[in-house]
Amino acid sequence: MHQVPFTGKSQYDADIDPKYRSSACGPVTAYTILRHFNEHGDIDVNELYRKLGGTRIGLFKWRLLRNLPKLLGNTWQVEPCTIEELQKEIQEGRPVAAKFDKWFTFHWLGTYAFDYHWVPVVGYELNGDDIILLIHDNGGRHRDSRVRKVSYRLNRSILSFVKIRKTAA
Repeated sequence: MHQVPFTGKSQYDADIDPKYRSSACGPVTAYTILRHFNEHGDIDVNELYRKLGGTRIGLFKWRLLRNLPKLLGNTWQVEPCTIEELQKEIQEGRPVAAKFDKWFTFHWLGTYAFDYHWVPVVGYELNGDDIILLIHDNGGRHRDSRVRKVSYRLNRSILSFVKIRKTAA
């Protein structure tokens, strides 16, 4: 098993604007990954929500890929990645953003860990023909974020990943 030491955050924490909470999983995921690198500075989740282009239904992946590099500058890499790249990132101590999206991938009838949700992937373990992802679930109403195990094999048709890494000092 490979796991990155990581501190999660609930998207329902008191410091997050109540009108954003139900759709703040994307900004919370970005915030916790930046915090992991000690690079969140003065920005908070509410500001990230606005600057990344969060909406009532969530944060679109293309908006994260377009807007986060603008906020971070050219010393950062924010790119889609494969499951193999995710494994390498985790091995090198870097969490990866994951998006579960059954709606815009047109897999409406399937049963998945989440229908539409961003989470930080903080580890993985190999289990036969599957990769078990260790994710922080970004909490719930009256519940802190917790680490959960999720099957890649059962969710791969709706999963996509984004690596966020500093490339220069």
